[in-house]
Amino acid sequence: MGEPYALEVERGKAREFARAVGGDLGADGVTHPTFLMTGVFWQGPESSPWPADREMGRVLHGEQEFVFPHGPPRVGARLTGVSRVEGSEVKQGKRGGEMTVTRVLTEYRDDDGALVAEVRSTVIETSRAAS
Repeated sequence: MGEPYALEVERGKAREFARAVGGDLGADGVTHPTFLMTGVFWQGPESSPWPADREMGRVLHGEQEFVFPHGPPRVGARLTGVSRVEGSEVKQGKRGGEMTVTRVLTEYRDDDGALVAEVRSTVIETSRAAS
């Protein structure tokens, strides 16, 4: 499990993200449902659940899921994220070699400790570099 890290939902960054994915922030300040993907930019190495020696040239994004108990966060929210590996399995690849499929859960909580979001990522690590 990685160390907790802070993520502040800034209006300018939320607006830029919304525009980049073809949306609009809107007057209510509710972020785009996938905005929390920017959390990776707030994570330092100590916050990552991955081993430091991971060869990122062999890592592929597999799937993403967002769960919001009360809707996506709003501008001004101060969140604390914690990421951990939920599970991992090795499978035989169709083109030869093995691939490791890993599920990572990042929980975001507000200043009161209430759960704001769960972000699940499925990551695939191939036995050789992706081409």
